[in-house]
Amino acid sequence: MMPSTFSARQAIEIPLDGQRLLADLSVPEGSSAIVLFAHGSGSGRRSPRNRFVAEALERNGIATLLLDLLTSEEAREDEQDMSYRFRIPFLAERLVAAIDWAAKNPVLQSMKTGLYGASTGGAAALIAAAHRPDQVQALVLRGARSDLATEFLHRVKAPTLLIVGGRDPVILEIARETVRRLRAIHSTTVVPQASHLFEEAGALETVTESTVMWFRKYLVPASRSRPGVQREA
Repeated sequence: MMPSTFSARQAIEIPLDGQRLLADLSVPEGSSAIVLFAHGSGSGRRSPRNRFVAEALERNGIATLLLDLLTSEEAREDEQDMSYRFRIPFLAERLVAAIDWAAKNPVLQSMKTGLYGASTGGAAALIAAAHRPDQVQALVLRGARSDLATEFLHRVKAPTLLIVGGRDPVILEIARETVRRLRAIHSTTVVPQASHLFEEAGALETVTESTVMWFRKYLVPASRSRPGVQREA
């Protein structure tokens, strides 16, 4: 049974064709927008980088849904033979299922929806946004393998921010080609001296601030937007 309201992050299950996806949901009081997170290959809802970004969004009044795109059994199989992590259309279907679930949930259904995708999860987010153009209002892609979603780029309507490390030449070139094909509003943020995982000092903080600003711009009504990005005290 789903509660009628949410506050602190809590574990939930999203039904999916007789199976269930595990997810962590947080809805700050007064939220009018929610961001769904699509993790990269070999990761999951407990990704420390994604949680760092999610906590910043929550401090700024934006709800978050961190979810596993694989069931527990599929995740175990993927750890052994990597059989699922590059099945991007399959992962995108899972993300679409989560978008549809949120659209029907009485607590979440009135909220604007954004997607945050990292690495291969960025490709899944692009495909999901193409499949649900009227439901997804904003996208942020961190180090995204957007080359795995090339045929869907022209169908994406949501304003899209690409965040790339300055020391990640492969993804930098992929991002350049992506923006040439995107028809939606888009922007690129290059984080100097950052590599693919943004592990360098200050890199993830830059990613987070850019992410919060983008989602606030496109998901949060001006009358409800806070005067400045809320950082951890």
